[in-house]
Amino acid sequence: MLEIIHNDHRNINQLLRILRKKINLLENDEEIDYRLIKVIISYLRNYSDKYHHPMEDLIYAHYLKYRVVPDEVANRLSREHKLIKGATVELDELVEMVLLDAIVPKELCIEKLTNFVEMQAVHLMYEESQILPAIRASLSADDWVNLQQQWQHNHYDDPLFGDNIGEEYKALAERINQG
Repeated sequence: MLEIIHNDHRNINQLLRILRKKINLLENDEEIDYRLIKVIISYLRNYSDKYHHPMEDLIYAHYLKYRVVPDEVANRLSREHKLIKGATVELDELVEMVLLDAIVPKELCIEKLTNFVEMQAVHLMYEESQILPAIRASLSADDWVNLQQQWQHNHYDDPLFGDNIGEEYKALAERINQG
């Protein structure tokens, strides 16, 4: 399960790199494809909210059940997941407005995109450097068997990075493969 999470983090970081490039283009007054940003946000909303974060939350809840950690540490992951979900919805709505030809200041787009990318990056770094190593060192083989049995989603094909790319993600997958 941790390998799935690590792999998801690598994939999300690829998407964040694309968004950073879009921010740079905006800052240089160049045109960007907001539809591509919309697809990235759609993927993050669908995959992260339905599979990635629930898996992390399940593992982390199990970890906290048997380990003593300060309240701030215990609550941070859940709080960040909620903040990221809210920021994702907010960015999605902004991009939708742009796609509907609403007048949206470029500076607002840059600000929202930058905040979103930074929030995601800091969160991923926290999980990779603090949370996941603590979990890996702490949970036993029996814990992992228990968690695997609790995981209600079992196998899920990633619609962007999996073997069968969803129709709505094909252009984004092509963009990722181009580097």
